[in-house]
Amino acid sequence: MIVTPPPAIRAPRAEIGILLYPDCQQAMVHGMTDLLAIAGQYSHQHGGPLVRASHWQRQADGGFVRCHDTHDGLPGTPDIWLIPGRLSGVPDAQEAAPYARWLLDRHAQGATLASNCGGAFLLAATGLLDGRPATTHWWFADQFRTRFPQVKLDCDRIVIDDGDIITAGGLMAWTDLGLRLVDRLLGPTVMLDTAKFLLIDTAGREQKHFARFMPRMSHGDEVILKVQHWLAAREAKPVSVGEMTAQAALEERTFQRRFKAATAMTPIEYVQHLRVAKAREHLEFTKRSIDQIAWSVGYEDAAAFRKLFHRLVGLSPGDYRQRFAAPAKQAA
Repeated sequence: MIVTPPPAIRAPRAEIGILLYPDCQQAMVHGMTDLLAIAGQYSHQHGGPLVRASHWQRQADGGFVRCHDTHDGLPGTPDIWLIPGRLSGVPDAQEAAPYARWLLDRHAQGATLASNCGGAFLLAATGLLDGRPATTHWWFADQFRTRFPQVKLDCDRIVIDDGDIITAGGLMAWTDLGLRLVDRLLGPTVMLDTAKFLLIDTAGREQKHFARFMPRMSHGDEVILKVQHWLAAREAKPVSVGEMTAQAALEERTFQRRFKAATAMTPIEYVQHLRVAKAREHLEFTKRSIDQIAWSVGYEDAAAFRKLFHRLVGLSPGDYRQRFAAPAKQAA
């Protein structure tokens, strides 16, 4: 059982400011505030410091002020700024601009910046992510790459800690981000205590365990789109680059170049993702053996299938089935 310590026992080690903007994810805002409070209580039990959490909103004059503070009245400004995602879509360039200017100034004064989910679009608008690794929700990957091509986007990872810049992936990745911050500020013991209390799995998780293959279809190349539709209709049956080239009625080098430009993948990589997507479906909803599934999606060599599946998904087929299989009554 956790007993809340009196807030004035000791000064907080750091302040974490959560930057609010229209329709930002309230689950993250309040959930992160609770997570930090719980971590502070465990830290107090170990004789350690607390963490101050504050919420900041933009005023009509363009300034930003606290609208919530766990240590109201203390001086100082946040050491770490967090930018939530939101459910209604990512901010466009115009909406992001005033927040990006504010964040850029805070970073210049020594603050660490962190984002969750689509909040990475606000963070990237500062230009600070250019040339650096970052993540966001896998759903936004193509949109993010289009707007911020200089960022080294890696949507396989849930959290990327790059020192003064931290980014987290999907909507609920704020829990992973919060634990990373607790580990940084209050240490691994408090982080593990907090995770156990909140029932958060601290084992290595990656977004690619959950992400679905969403092929790029709105690229405008009708010839390549025709091939994509043809591949989808084949349902992961074996296919060669020569057969795809014939469908496109193009010279092979031209087809390979146009396919990569349209889909951001080579034809072989694209087919591999289609096959693994179908395999995931079989693992979730059927009782077929892994060897049978490998055969059904075009792999005669089950060992090669297992290796590819692990590379693309981050789990072995057996581990994936154990984790994501539908209840037995739903599996065929």
